[in-house]
Amino acid sequence: MALQIKWADVSGLQRMDNALKRLDSHAKHLVLQRAVNHTGDKARTRVIRALAKQTGLSQKVIRKAVRTGRAWGAGADIETFTEGRGSLTYTLSSKGGDISLKYFKPRETRAGVTAAPFGVRKLFPGRFTKGGKFPERKTAATVLTKKEAALHGHVYNRAGKARTPLEFNDSGVVIPAEMLKGETARAFTAVVETDLPPRVIHEIERLVPGFFD
Repeated sequence: MALQIKWADVSGLQRMDNALKRLDSHAKHLVLQRAVNHTGDKARTRVIRALAKQTGLSQKVIRKAVRTGRAWGAGADIETFTEGRGSLTYTLSSKGGDISLKYFKPRETRAGVTAAPFGVRKLFPGRFTKGGKFPERKTAATVLTKKEAALHGHVYNRAGKARTPLEFNDSGVVIPAEMLKGETARAFTAVVETDLPPRVIHEIERLVPGFFD
């Protein structure tokens, strides 16, 4: 799942058709490549901020999870440009499934574990991150078997009345799905619609000074 900027999809650029047609293929590709990447980078900053708030994850985690695909192909000059080779698409994408509660600042209490998926702290009754008796609780890795200790740092509950087996607890947060909805999607769209058209004009003037005089 991904968010994409494709310059041809933005209605505000249609009014610049005549200007773009006056440029040769290399210059046109370079202008649009620069404009798409500049706008995409700005949208990425907004998306990371919005997605962190929407999911409850830190911006550091979100930055690692979101991959960037930039427009390319124009090269530095006409000698390195091959018409038809390249992309004028800027993409933000992510992959992966349901994220462990470990990454939402879990806190163990006598009633269970509190954590903050989607930015809202709530109680998960009967869950735990440590072993032993209150108040002398110890981190799970020191009291579980070697196999169970591999889950160190995560949130568990017992599958039955016995001490084992344990069940691993996820959060319900799936980054690829969250990218395409809510404030994150709105932030991305808003930047593209407001910033891309004027950026194209800026890049034309930067490449060909006096073009609009």
